[in-house]
Amino acid sequence: MGGAGMLVVEHGDHPVPEEPEREPMRRRDTRGLAFDLVAVLAAVALVGLGLANLYAVDGLEMAARQAALAGVGVVVLVALWQFRMRVLTVLGWVAYVAAVALLATVHVAGVTFNGAKRWIAFGDLTFQPSELAKLGLLLALAVTLGSSRPAWQRFTFAMVLAAVPISLTVLQPDLSTTLILLALTITMLIIGRVPARFLVPLFGAAAIAAPLAVGLLRPYQLQRLGSFLVGAEESPTSAGWTLLQSHIAMAWGSLFGRADDPLTGLLAEYLPEKETDLALASLVEQYGLVAAACAVVAAVVLIWRLALAARAVRPAAGALVAGGLAVLFGVEVIVSAGGNLGLLPLAGVPFPLVSYGGTALLVHLAALGVALGVRRDGARRRLWMMSRWRSRRPRLVRAIALAVTVLLIVFGHSAWTLLAERGPQLAAAGEDQMTRCIRIPAQRGAITDRHGAPLALSASVADAGTYEVRAVPNIVLSRPDDLAGLAELTGRPADEVRTELEGVPRTTLSVVVAEVPRAVADAVTAAGLTGVVVTPTPRRTYPTGSLLGPVLGFVGIATPKETDRWPGLPSGEFVGRAGLEMQYDALLRGVNGRQCVYVNPVGVPVAMAERVEPVRGADLRTSLDLGLQRQLTASLEAALRAGTGRGRVAAAVAMDPRDGQVLAMASLPSYDNNVFGPPLDAAALDAAAKAPGHPMLEKVTQAALPPGSTFKLVVATAGVLHPVFPPERAIPTGGSFTLGGHTFGNWRVMGPMNLVQSIAWSNDVYFYKLANALGPEPLIEAAHALGVGSPTGIDLPGESPGYLGTPESVTAAGGHWYGGSTVILGIGQGYLQTTPLQNLRWTAGIATGQMVTPRLGLATGTEGSTYTALPAPAPSPLPFADRLGPIREGMRGAVTGGTAAALSGLPIPVAGKTGTAQDGSLPDGSYDNWLSAVAPADNPELVVTAVVQGSGKGGNNVKGVVAGAFQYYADHREEMLATGPMQQPTG
Repeated sequence: MGGAGMLVVEHGDHPVPEEPEREPMRRRDTRGLAFDLVAVLAAVALVGLGLANLYAVDGLEMAARQAALAGVGVVVLVALWQFRMRVLTVLGWVAYVAAVALLATVHVAGVTFNGAKRWIAFGDLTFQPSELAKLGLLLALAVTLGSSRPAWQRFTFAMVLAAVPISLTVLQPDLSTTLILLALTITMLIIGRVPARFLVPLFGAAAIAAPLAVGLLRPYQLQRLGSFLVGAEESPTSAGWTLLQSHIAMAWGSLFGRADDPLTGLLAEYLPEKETDLALASLVEQYGLVAAACAVVAAVVLIWRLALAARAVRPAAGALVAGGLAVLFGVEVIVSAGGNLGLLPLAGVPFPLVSYGGTALLVHLAALGVALGVRRDGARRRLWMMSRWRSRRPRLVRAIALAVTVLLIVFGHSAWTLLAERGPQLAAAGEDQMTRCIRIPAQRGAITDRHGAPLALSASVADAGTYEVRAVPNIVLSRPDDLAGLAELTGRPADEVRTELEGVPRTTLSVVVAEVPRAVADAVTAAGLTGVVVTPTPRRTYPTGSLLGPVLGFVGIATPKETDRWPGLPSGEFVGRAGLEMQYDALLRGVNGRQCVYVNPVGVPVAMAERVEPVRGADLRTSLDLGLQRQLTASLEAALRAGTGRGRVAAAVAMDPRDGQVLAMASLPSYDNNVFGPPLDAAALDAAAKAPGHPMLEKVTQAALPPGSTFKLVVATAGVLHPVFPPERAIPTGGSFTLGGHTFGNWRVMGPMNLVQSIAWSNDVYFYKLANALGPEPLIEAAHALGVGSPTGIDLPGESPGYLGTPESVTAAGGHWYGGSTVILGIGQGYLQTTPLQNLRWTAGIATGQMVTPRLGLATGTEGSTYTALPAPAPSPLPFADRLGPIREGMRGAVTGGTAAALSGLPIPVAGKTGTAQDGSLPDGSYDNWLSAVAPADNPELVVTAVVQGSGKGGNNVKGVVAGAFQYYADHREEMLATGPMQQPTG
């Protein structure tokens, strides 16, 4: 028998060697196995990708430091590759003992960071012994499980060896390394062919103890686990925020990355652990999903090369080193990639060879060198040893490698789906989170009368506004020239401006440096100073003062009520708070602009972002005629002064009964909208709030009063619909009517009258009898048809529906409907209150045969454009319009020879109805004096209703108010009804 590797055969006197046919092939295979170029290239690719990520997120210095450590690691790899298994066995035990000793030292002299004591410091350098423990435990387990000892000894020794470093890492605490060491130990037991009779009880005990181990977790570890179980990205915890940043980073990078985008560097600051635990997400952010795919492919190649080596290396211990390292790499890649994607809990496991960390890098390269070195021992194993080797080689290594590969393919599909389905949304969220914006208020649209006369203007339009010059402190302070220019333009000393900006926190978004007139504001804007923003100061002016105060309303800072009405209002936004300003706020307000600023994760502004110019609000053209408004208000003021006592109110409204356009609306006492500013005139506002007569109340739509005899038009309508008394029949009236022992008086003694005459002379007794004969139901039915007890639908907020009681509603409220309740309802008293606008509407409806919806908004547009008419409800014909002739005749008779004869001298024919109502809200027994009238009587174009509280009975001082309105209409009809060009709305 010859030397090793040769079989000698005897032939004659001389021995003749028999050349083994496959020995050369075996030697070539062995040389190929001795140095795995593919595995080394895969490892170099991973290191290179890690260095590229470090260079992008931390700069050249950090990348160079890691590159230097990588160079040392390559030297260690080459050195370990030269060693034989016997030497590596000794080295493994040395590494294991050193790791355990260092882990123990950590608890005495370690460095604490993020609540864990895991590092040992050597000057400026830190060393993490738990990383060395991976290599030491791997080698120790390989030697132990690869020995020829009995199975129970191999299992026992392996468990003892694993327990020591695992226990020490638990105490640090270092959950991620503990899990890796556990996974390595379990895998080594499986691939090391430990019999199932040992493994099954172990796994069963682990399953039972797993729930108990939850109690050992630290709060931050429980938080991570809880966040994963409930959906980490939606979790409000830091783990949820971390995963969101990981997803944002991947969505931002998309396929090919955005390393050249200046925003990418700032966004990278938001990604925690971008060099270590989330290095894969950072790689996508910088260089795209393609770069991350290259890292995963390189890792898979490395895992498969190690897995195949485990099947080819002859020494059992060496094979276990290769197989264990394949599993270690696989577990780290799976846990890291899954954590980055949110498919696994964030366990703090770095991506091997890519993540930053000198200890981890050196250990992984050293482990690779060991795996490559042990393969050399396979070169001199005899053929007769192959059968024995096959029975002891590691099991399931290729299956584990295949499982890792499949999982990574699934992870890749998940990443692709994330980018495809949520990429744009997440990228937008990433930019949004680092953006803070200074609001640039939009100029509010004007409100005008029907001819364009201004009723409400923004201060800048009135050329009386001021502007705020704002500075972003952290940015302006970093630019001395811009700071000096800002100080010069605003007329302030530069040192004073600098001191002011330095006196606020660095996170302050903007500081008002000065309030300046428009000319200075334009100069600052033209200078283009970085970090300086000019915004108009919101102020609303009302040129007509108190003339239309309650109708126009006012503007103020949004309250919770407005926020509920208009979700998404920014804090401090100025909105319409009452009147037309509130009704048409969305149209008038416009769209705010913004000057955005990029901030770092702690909120410090670092750069200016986009500027979006505001969009001016649209103007509102109303149906009001300013001339008629002044006339109506002046005559109403005169009528109110003629009354006596405090707390009197008056209201008047004029409307086109053909389409509902309100031409004038006067409410007294009134208030001047300018007191609301801003700035708010607190003293004037307080005086208005305390003044008698409720100046803030818009009386035409919000004051409900007994309508008195004007309601007789409604009762007369019920009479013609249910003719208990034919309209033409005259019935006895007299001076009173008695029912059930109660006597109801007339305002004067009158003879027999029919319906027309009774309307003209407002005969109370006629309507007592008519109401009593009809009963409450027909009265209430007619009232509802004419809009009594319901809002008119006018485009003003807060309209009162008035009150129309019914027997049922009165009983439900605890009252009682008597026969006398029906009787006094016949003259507009009792369970009845209406607003002047409701009174106007039923008067117009009876006069024209159609019900209209009163409207103030006529058209909308912007300066220099054609206005578009606002949509308005079409008139609704009354189904009984053809039966209302007697009532119209009675209204005309009231003017030609009845209670409204004061209107007979006007140049146009007028028809109307007077009314005087006792008002229990007036303590001195005064009356509500009403008059509703239309003109021309035969084809109405204008309807006017007025009410004045004060002394008077029968002929009252309200007649002059209505007469003045009709006179103005007669004098200015053509110019009053004219409006600018309008196009009809579309859609």
